[in-house]
Amino acid sequence: MARLKRACVLTLLASLVAGQNAITTTGTKFSLNAAGMSYMFHVDTESGDLVSDHFGGPAADFTPPAVPWSSGWNDELANVRREFPDFGRSDPRLPAIHIEHAAGDTVSAFRYQSHNITQGKQPLPGLPATYGGASNVTTLIIHLHDNVSDVSAALSYSVFPEYNAIARSFTITNHGASDSSRNGTNNGSGAIVIERAASFSADFPNMELEMIEPYGDWSHEFNTVRRKVDYGRTSFGSQAGYASHVHNPFFALVSPTTTEGSGDAWGFSLVWTGSFEATTEKFSNGFTRILMGMNSLHSSIRVQPGETFQSPEAVAIYSSEGIGGVSRSFHDLYRDHLSRHKATKETRPILLNSWEGLAFNINETSLVNLAGEAEEIGIELFVMDDGWFGVEYPRNNDSLGLGDWTPNPAHFPDGLGPYVEEVTNLTVLNSTSKMQFGIWVEPEMVNPNSTLYNEHPDWVLHTGKHQRTLTRNQLVLNVGLPEVQEFIINFVSRILDSANIQYVKWDNNRAMHEMMHPSDDYKYILGLYHVIDTLTTRYPNVLWEGCASGGGRFDPGLLYYWPQHWTSDNTDASDRLTIQMGTSLVYPPSSMGCHISAVPNGSTGRNISIMYRAHVAMTCGSFGLELNPEELSTTEADAIPSIMAEARRVNPIVIGGDFYRLAHPASSNWPAVQFVSANGTQAVVFAFQQFMQVKPVPPPLKFAGLDPSARYSNDLDNATYSGSTYMNGGLNIPFPRRDYQSKMIWLTKM
Repeated sequence: MARLKRACVLTLLASLVAGQNAITTTGTKFSLNAAGMSYMFHVDTESGDLVSDHFGGPAADFTPPAVPWSSGWNDELANVRREFPDFGRSDPRLPAIHIEHAAGDTVSAFRYQSHNITQGKQPLPGLPATYGGASNVTTLIIHLHDNVSDVSAALSYSVFPEYNAIARSFTITNHGASDSSRNGTNNGSGAIVIERAASFSADFPNMELEMIEPYGDWSHEFNTVRRKVDYGRTSFGSQAGYASHVHNPFFALVSPTTTEGSGDAWGFSLVWTGSFEATTEKFSNGFTRILMGMNSLHSSIRVQPGETFQSPEAVAIYSSEGIGGVSRSFHDLYRDHLSRHKATKETRPILLNSWEGLAFNINETSLVNLAGEAEEIGIELFVMDDGWFGVEYPRNNDSLGLGDWTPNPAHFPDGLGPYVEEVTNLTVLNSTSKMQFGIWVEPEMVNPNSTLYNEHPDWVLHTGKHQRTLTRNQLVLNVGLPEVQEFIINFVSRILDSANIQYVKWDNNRAMHEMMHPSDDYKYILGLYHVIDTLTTRYPNVLWEGCASGGGRFDPGLLYYWPQHWTSDNTDASDRLTIQMGTSLVYPPSSMGCHISAVPNGSTGRNISIMYRAHVAMTCGSFGLELNPEELSTTEADAIPSIMAEARRVNPIVIGGDFYRLAHPASSNWPAVQFVSANGTQAVVFAFQQFMQVKPVPPPLKFAGLDPSARYSNDLDNATYSGSTYMNGGLNIPFPRRDYQSKMIWLTKM
């Protein structure tokens, strides 16, 4: 929701945030209310089942549900909009929860027992999740019980009224007794097995819906497809052990007439880093069920008697302001109530990464020289990438040394300390600030050609005698093992204690294979969260950036710990427009890392102007360069000072402002995006021309998010117009007669 729209609902928000109306109950009817959204369900008094009533715009009353005429195969629960669908009774649709019970059966019947409402929100043990206090979030807990299996469930709904958001998760507790002599048990221990756990499920009424689904691959992340939700199932997800480049744990539902700026839209995002699954299922009666949760192929999680399983959290947001409204609510919620790092709302240093300039050809001398070149163009953070470590197996290429995190003595004879001190004694151009230093690590991986693997071959993910599959010449350490967790915590701590290191790029360059058990992914991710939580707590002033061959693990789970992520290994500015706009569907631009790289581009071979490359990179929170400054052309070198100045000027608005996708490269030759500052006094528009065309001329570019009655000056034609003129009439942008041109336009409220 745009900030100007929020100003119109301050009175409503005051009561909602105070908890007076955020969650209301009438008996066992529950209404979860936000500034522009209602989520309603009730308990069926005869069965004890939870029944969905409404998820959408504000609604004050419960109305009678649709009761489809039934006969034959599909009756009873098949025609109910269920809130927490279990498995094995009269509902043939996919369930949200599927359990193999201690007796070996898979039938569950969770009935309502009680509920309670609290102000604020408790953390999820061992898991990342949204957070908030009594002033901004209210939580409803619904307690359910299966009397046959003696298993209980607790559904948690946390309402963030300012963002039209609901965060949902659940626990499953096994109250059964351990009895190894019990006949017919599945394992002789009384354990239950979680086979499917969808953190968010919702049953929509019979209505026309379309689904916006992210897809892609390495260097092709977060493209999107919009398709009709038709009868049957539409499902996507990841079996890679991580979110992966191919899909992302997010999707949106929209009405067929919904656009970027108007119409009904719902977004669903899973706060989880492991394999996931998202499904829409339209049934014969027209009802549509959505499910978002862990991938069932990587579940089979055993819960012993007396133990509790905690699902990851999923977040759902509704907006009547189209896809852009959903995105801006996610951006604000994730900046304010998910990403907990201190740098989340801070401007970021302009960095230069050594990889493009030097690759593996690094040593103390070459790096200090490159840092000196970076100093001369105003770089604030110098990052040493891959190739700095390894003793017995020096990291001279990607087949050696991964896992041996000791500086290569041939390249750093005195360790990192003196060399880092030399870099951090450099003074940033035109300032009194000293240069910061950053380092690349890939803690979860190991090369077979390494001391670590020779000493601990059992530490990698593997299954018996099956061949261990190599990708990029490396294997995956089993971070589910406590000894591996301690190894990573210890070596990363040792590195950070050895020198004045202020930034860490945490990479991950392959998917998981050869997992012994389906639940190994779940244990791995919990172990990873423990490792990262420990390190980010121990080193709160270090700026952490996630990377997984680009965007392979750009997910809300890691955003909880790290404020930014490398968006894609594809630095081609034209491709990046599509990738970054897709990523912005759910993730704030402030969390994206985007750099200017050399041309011709290493991925596409395109030769794009440096201003176009710079403007694309400036639309992300972490702006930097991936090139050798000595190799800049004269034209490029001449442009660098103004680029640096504009990057510093725009970064605060990118970090904390509202973001608008004005035109998408998939539908326009003239794509554009806009940021509006938090206080509404400034806006900046980035407009692009992909290809020069004789005809037709570019259409007027209509802005968004302005005060229609206010007047704004602009530095394009040095004129002043009303907000309504900018938004409804637009400006004509004069692009040079060349491909890949761009304009940066500042607006100032008068």
